[in-house]
Order: sequence, then C-alpha cells, then structure tokens
Amino acid sequence: MSGGTRLAVAAWLATVAAAGALTPLVDEPVGWLTQAALVLAVQGAVGVMARRTPLSRALVVLAQLMTALLLVTVLFVPGTALGGMIPLPASFEQLWLLLGQGADDVTRFATPAPVTDGIRLLLVAGVVLIGLLVDLLAVTFRAAAPAGLPLLALYSVAAGLNQGDVTWLWFLAAAGGYLLLLLAEGRDRVTRWGRVFGGPPHGGPARGGPSAGGAETSNRPLSSPVRTGRRIGAAALGLALLVPALLPSLGGGLLDPANNSAGNPVGGTVTAVNPLVALQDSLNQPENRTVLTYETNARDNQDMYLRIVALDQFDGTAWKPAERRIEAVPETLPPVPGLSSDVARRLNTTSIEAADWYKQNWLPMPYPAQRVEIDGRWRFEPEGRTLVGDHRQTTAGATYTVSSLSVRPTAEQLKNAPEPRRSLVGEYTSVPESLPEVVAETAREVTAGAGSDYERALALQEWFAREGGFRYDTQVRAGSGSAAIARFLEQREGFCVHFAFSMAAMSRTLGIPARVAVGFTPGTRTGAGRYEVGIQDAHAWPEVYFEGVGWTRFEPTPSRGNVPDYARPALPDPGGTDETEPEPED
Repeated sequence: MSGGTRLAVAAWLATVAAAGALTPLVDEPVGWLTQAALVLAVQGAVGVMARRTPLSRALVVLAQLMTALLLVTVLFVPGTALGGMIPLPASFEQLWLLLGQGADDVTRFATPAPVTDGIRLLLVAGVVLIGLLVDLLAVTFRAAAPAGLPLLALYSVAAGLNQGDVTWLWFLAAAGGYLLLLLAEGRDRVTRWGRVFGGPPHGGPARGGPSAGGAETSNRPLSSPVRTGRRIGAAALGLALLVPALLPSLGGGLLDPANNSAGNPVGGTVTAVNPLVALQDSLNQPENRTVLTYETNARDNQDMYLRIVALDQFDGTAWKPAERRIEAVPETLPPVPGLSSDVARRLNTTSIEAADWYKQNWLPMPYPAQRVEIDGRWRFEPEGRTLVGDHRQTTAGATYTVSSLSVRPTAEQLKNAPEPRRSLVGEYTSVPESLPEVVAETAREVTAGAGSDYERALALQEWFAREGGFRYDTQVRAGSGSAAIARFLEQREGFCVHFAFSMAAMSRTLGIPARVAVGFTPGTRTGAGRYEVGIQDAHAWPEVYFEGVGWTRFEPTPSRGNVPDYARPALPDPGGTDETEPEPED
C-alpha cells in the first residue's frame, strides 16, 4: 500500500471516529453514520486515484467534491436527478429545502432527536465536508498535524450540541483517529515536520551536516517532534474541553426545560422558535413532574389553557411562529384583536409559579391576557399576545400574576361572524404549494353542507375527535411538514400535534384563518382554586379567527383537553346559560 493510500485510509478512519461523537444526538445513529462513512470512502478513493494522475491539487479536490455531490443526490433526492444520480436544478432546490428543514428540526427537537430527512442531510453533509478538509490537509498537502483542527471542531460541535455530555469513549475514539493519522504520515515525515517547528537540537549538527546519518544524531531529532506533539496534544485537549463549554446547547424547543436561548433587544424581533418536537418528549415522560402551579378566581378552569406561543407560519416543512417585532411590556396590554363588546367575557386573575427546573423563555399564561405582573427582563409580542424573555431571561422559578379574559361567544355569534379583514385572511390562510391536494379535498368532503366558517370548523373538529376513526397515540413519529399531515390523514393515528396541525391546515385550505397554539392544558385541581400543571399536560391546539370574537380555541384531539361550550354541537346554545358581563376597564 502506497504512502498516499495509507494516509487516505487513516484520514477516513479519523473522520469516522470523530463523527461518532455526533451519534448521541439522534435516536438512530447507525443509518446516517453508515451513509456518511460510505460517501467518505468513495470520496477518498477518488482522491487516491486522481492524485496518481497529473492533475493539480485544485482539480483533485474538485473531483472529490463532485463525487460527494453525486452520492448525496443519490441518497437524498434521487427522484429529482437525471438517472437518479446527476443533479438537476430541481435537485439543488430540494437539497436546499431539506437543509432548511434540518435547521428548523435542530431548534425543535430535544436530544436524542429523530433522524428526519433534514437532520440526516445536515449530519451526512457536515461529516463529508469535514472529511474532505481532513483529506485535503493530510493527504493532498501532506500536513497531517493541522488536519487535527477540523477533527477537533467536529468533536467540539458534538459536545456543545449535547450540552457537554459526550462520553470519554468518543473523545478517545477521535483522539485515537488523529494519532493514527499522524502515525500514517511516517517517521521520516514526522522528523522533518518536527525540525521545521523545533529546529536542530541545541549544540547538534545542522540538518544535512556530517553526522546526519550517524546513530547518535539520528535519534536526537525525535525529541523535537515529541515535545511539539505534546504541546499540540495538550492544546487540543484544552480546546476540546473549553470549546464545548462556550458553544450553545441544542435546545428542545419551548417545552424543553433546558431551553435557554438568547433574548432580543427592546424594539427588536423575536425569531422563529419552534417547540413541537419536545412536546412529544414531554407527553412520554414516565413521571408527570410539576411544571407550574397556579391559583385563580375563575369559576372553573375549563378555559385555563396556559398558552405559550402561537405558530402562525406554515412553510411546508414546519409550523412555527413568524418573525415579529417585540416591545416593552405595557402596563395594560392592547385591546384583544377582533373582540367585540357584544361577546360575553369574564375577567379572571391567576397567580402562577414556575418550577425551578422549568427553563424556557416564553411565558405560559391564559389567553387573552389583559395585564401581566412579573419581574425580570420580559418583552411583549403583540400579534401572538405573548411574552418572551430578553437576554437569557427564562421562566425558572418565576412567580407572576396574569389578568385574562374568559371569552364566551355563543354559537350564533360565531355562525354569523362577518368577514375578517383582508390582510388577516391573506396571512392566515396561506398554505405551501407542497401541501398535498388530498388535504384540501378531505377538508371539502368533511365540511360539505356546512353553511358558515363556524360550521366548517365545527365539522372538522368533530371529524377528528369522534367521527373520523382517529386514534390518539403519543408514540407515533412526530412530523410537522406537508407530507406528515397527509400521512396522518391516511393512517389516522397520532397525538395533539398531528390533530392541531391538520385541522389548522385544512381550515386554511377552506379560506378560514387558522393557526396552532402550544402550551399546557389546565392541569389538576389540588385545592380550592389551586391547580398543578405537569409536563404531561403539554398540548397543542388549533385557533380559528372569527371577526367580532377574535382567535377562538377548538379541540380536535380525542381524550385530551376540554371542548369549549361554543364548540359542543350536541348541547343547547350556551348563550342561554352563560353570564354576560361587560368588558372590564383596566
């Protein structure tokens, strides 16, 4: 085996060993790592063959890069490629979409995360690019020592994303791969490399001097590379321990207690943060740890959903909150959009306390809030009517009081709601082109015969909750994209995320403004006016907009939450039993 081939094999082994540190981040580590190792092997083999021909170094690297692109196309988007292999413009567009989906999934899932197509592409492409850089440095340029830096970067990113919880086994594997790469470079190469950095031994002959071939002097230069190697090893170990501590950890979204993302300045924007995958983890926790406790003067807590955030943007890969302007929290929050004075409502006051371990930077509170009293650095997002922490402010141990309205529209008011304003309809009925036609077709079939948006929303809710044969199952794979909605409609099993996403998407296809809310159901009563909310009370539900009433909660998920009075078609009109009280003035 030639020296170049040995170096290429060693570079491959070193990269795969370092990539192993990424495996604890996902729940299916073998598949993607095997794919990455295969692409690296073929990429390295192409490099070995190309270097045996009179090609420039730049052309060698280009050949390896094109090989990697062909293989990634075969693995991820063969349907868009010529012959399933040659990428076309549609292939690049689909790969770009997958990368965007992967970036969104990373912010959404807690570790170990499911290997979605987007996350798998990020992992494979990232490892392949690191492998190409290692091969370039160690084999093409014959500089194995600097090749340790991309390997260190790969390990450090893995440690940082896993909150530093990468076992020493993976560190030893990565370090062993790097040492193997150095050994493969050969004793003579290491000796020359050591002299470049360390120079000839003090008082010894210069390189190429008369005693260069003697037994006495042939061993002396080894002290220089050994010392240099020790310094590099110590520096690499220090960086491996330091860099992960400085890297941000991979959060699990808004419901993940470890979430601690950076805040936003006053008057800045709040970007798209998505909590949905962590929601499944919360529902499947073996112990229903208490997240929040609250006391309220509400006559009942049926409507005491503790809402965290509204997901109002659907791009085909995920539901997420749109990027919005945030501002200082006003003493009294602005009037509730779309709510008419004719609609019955009651003002409730709720005192809430968050557990010390529950850390996330969106504030759970009843909707619609009128006033929030809380200490700390919080900002107000008007469109979603939510509070978000600023400069790493979280809910950990927070104690706060919320004045909120319990809005009680009648079925008649919802049925006769006027058309909403055009700008709102345009934003909240938008669906991506990737949404399968079966979603709109099914929505039209389910709502056939309904005469108003309210009746159509009610028909969708009843179809999901009772009439459509759906089964509630928290073990079903989470998904938030267009394909996941179509799959859910076909398989008819899932949990609250699937029901909320699907009803909101189907409502939008019917021209009904809709979005998805994420938070907690009202919890369990522990005393007079006192309740506990556990991690298993995490929930998602659709909100539909009616002019004169505003954003209105529906409950399509069977066996979860409470169906509002106005959404119970079998009951008499709740307008005859609810108290009508004037809107309070703050």
